[in-house]
Order: sequence, then C-alpha cells, then structure tokens
Amino acid sequence: MKFGIVVFPGSNCDRDVATVSDGLLSQPTRMVWHQETDISDLDIIVVPGGFSYGDYLRCGAIARFSPIMKSIVEHAKAGKFVLGICNGFQILTEVGLLPGVLTRNRDLHFICDRAPIRVENTNLPWTQTYSPKQVITLPIAHGEGRYYADEDTLKALEDYGRVVFRYCTAGGAIDESGNPNGSLNNIAGIVNDGGNVLGMMPHPERASDVLLGATDGRGLFESVINSLVLSS
Repeated sequence: MKFGIVVFPGSNCDRDVATVSDGLLSQPTRMVWHQETDISDLDIIVVPGGFSYGDYLRCGAIARFSPIMKSIVEHAKAGKFVLGICNGFQILTEVGLLPGVLTRNRDLHFICDRAPIRVENTNLPWTQTYSPKQVITLPIAHGEGRYYADEDTLKALEDYGRVVFRYCTAGGAIDESGNPNGSLNNIAGIVNDGGNVLGMMPHPERASDVLLGATDGRGLFESVINSLVLSS
C-alpha cells in the first residue's frame, strides 16, 4: 500500500503526516504536488492541514480548484481512502466530498490547544483500533473549525453513524463546556456515506509519536493500514 500526501502552496502539516506514514509506520509515501493529476499508484490520499493559498477568500476555497482535486474526487468515488485533516477537512467540504461547512470559531479566535475527543464510530476502517466511546486527546489548531450543516444533513449524519469524532469533556461528556469552537453537535470529524472519506479538524499526526508524549492519533493510521492489508 502507498500513501500520497498533497502539498499545496501554504501547506504546513504535510511533512508531519509523512513522519507518521513513512517514518513511524514504514509505509511507502509520496508527496503529491497540487498540480499533479496522476495518483493511480496511491491507496490512501491525505489532504493535510495548513493554510492552502493563504486561506484567502475562505479556507479551502481556492484549493478546491487545484488540478489534483479532480483526481482525488475520482479516487474517492472508486472507494479508495481519502483523509482530510484540518485545512484538508475544509477542502473536502468545499469540493463536495463531505457535507457541511467549517465556519469561524464561536469566539472568533484562533485556537491552538489539545482537546479531548470521543470516538463515536469504531465500525470504520479508520477507527477499528479504538474502543467505542473512547476518549482520546488530539491537538487542534484552527480559526475556522466550527462545523455547520442544515438540519437534514445533521440528521443523516447522526442516523447513519457518520459522525466519527466529537469534542467532549475529559470525562467524555458531550456538552458546551467540552466544545472548543461551537461546532454543531460537538462534531469534530465525519465520513462520507461510503466510509472511505474522513474529514476531521483535530490533528492525529501530531499525536502519533511516543517521543512527543502523545500517541492517541496513531491508532487512526494503524487502523486504515490494517484495513487495507486485510482487504488485499
């Protein structure tokens, strides 16, 4: 299997992801410049965090028009894996691979912190190493991370188990005190209806190395790798 990590002008978490996929987990990894179009050699595409195109207009609004995005849409429609982290999540909503939008944080401030996150669905290729309702801690760093969608979309996400991660308290309670940015239903990450496209605002790649004293995010990468191995 092989990881591909998209690099846009302004990406700043692409090498962080490569440190996990290639450095820690010894998986073949290729950096994919945003003007490329051939990703046929890749199994897992990661759209990383950062500030693609300087976040001009709004986060992800320009990146959606990069040539690579058409190939990523086709990759996803073929049932292959796509992971969007932070700015990557914003880009995936802009291109229509995931529903909803990411808007300005409730208090209109950039947030850089570590947040408790509850794992809501462990029946996915991304989360099988976690336990149901497990509370993990992941870094967050965003100014526009407040998830919003209309009532019908929210209902569909909830009814079909497509909410993967929620912000919570340290004890796992889902309430306003555990919601750092005002996201509806405390949503921190969702999947598409096929379960192969995941978007999340927290940064699992920043919590995957024992040397950093944080490994709660590593399970996400190990889960999807194991899923590919079992299906091959």
